[in-house]
Amino acid sequence: MTTRTRLLDPAVGRALSALSKVAKQGLGDPALAELVVIRASQLNHCAFCLDMHLAIAREYGVSQKQLDLLAAWEEAGDVFDERERAALALTEAVTVLTAGFVPDEVYEQAAKHFDEAELAHLIGLVVAINNWNRVMVSRRIPPGGHTP
Repeated sequence: MTTRTRLLDPAVGRALSALSKVAKQGLGDPALAELVVIRASQLNHCAFCLDMHLAIAREYGVSQKQLDLLAAWEEAGDVFDERERAALALTEAVTVLTAGFVPDEVYEQAAKHFDEAELAHLIGLVVAINNWNRVMVSRRIPPGGHTP
């Protein structure tokens, strides 16, 4: 029987870390990046990533109110600005893909708030955290193992 509590190959972790780092840097807003990765991690039920990124978000000054209402961002009124709302909508569309594609209106709304490079990095960040979520959930990595 194989262990499920660690990555099988450190090269996988390094590759995912490199993608995450490049995507976050290209997005340029670390607080927004954390909102995106937390929302995707909520959708994917990844306790490890939630534990880690909630702590990081607090370090970047994300308000407790935003963290508390992130799961219901669409109903949270002006707690999230238009740019954050566009990023969160795109995050959900890419993460869930219920219709098999990202709806044009969601993509177009994001494109109004992010230039081409930022949009590419935002999508890259969503792809990266979805990969991390799937690795951690499939390996059953428990929360609490991350040290900033």
